[in-house]
Amino acid sequence: MMIFPKWINALIVLPVLLLMGCQFGEVNQGRVIEYDKEKGLITYIRDSNYMDPDNPRYDMLPPITIKIPEKPKEMGPEPEAGKRMLLNYQNKEIVIFDTMAQDFLTINYTLIEQHDGVFRDDPMVAGKTFPIVDQEKKTITVYSARQMELVTFSVPDEYFYLPEATWKAGDEIRYYYKDPEQALRLMNVTKTDIFGH
Repeated sequence: MMIFPKWINALIVLPVLLLMGCQFGEVNQGRVIEYDKEKGLITYIRDSNYMDPDNPRYDMLPPITIKIPEKPKEMGPEPEAGKRMLLNYQNKEIVIFDTMAQDFLTINYTLIEQHDGVFRDDPMVAGKTFPIVDQEKKTITVYSARQMELVTFSVPDEYFYLPEATWKAGDEIRYYYKDPEQALRLMNVTKTDIFGH
């Protein structure tokens, strides 16, 4: 009886498994723009640069809608939706997803105040819900935990009266699937502390 080295056995077994119909799933990731809890549907914008978590790019259209996992234990915290895709504080621009146009819209803003290096536990942001829209002063304050930026700005009237969710960054999700329309496991990256802090 011939005995093959382990690596040769692996080369033989792998094609056999594939021929038997073993199907591996895939992973996708993006920022949530809509969440319909009753229907169990999430619509999100894909991150074209998800291999580099420090530099996400939510720029892939069209939006994708998926069903949440059928088993509740396969899903983390429910996601919050928002339309803000990018806060470019260097160029004083904010990029939002325009639901009506089904496209991205870049809005130039007038800077009122900016704080750099703001951590989540900083008294300026801790316990507060963003965005903060001040109707009297016509200002909008947003906080980006990833960029550690707290920015207050004003925009032209045609944009100021858009819904508050326009200025909110939706939660980032990552999910595993075999059927592109059905998540088997779903993780809320924004609300999950993988380090257990």
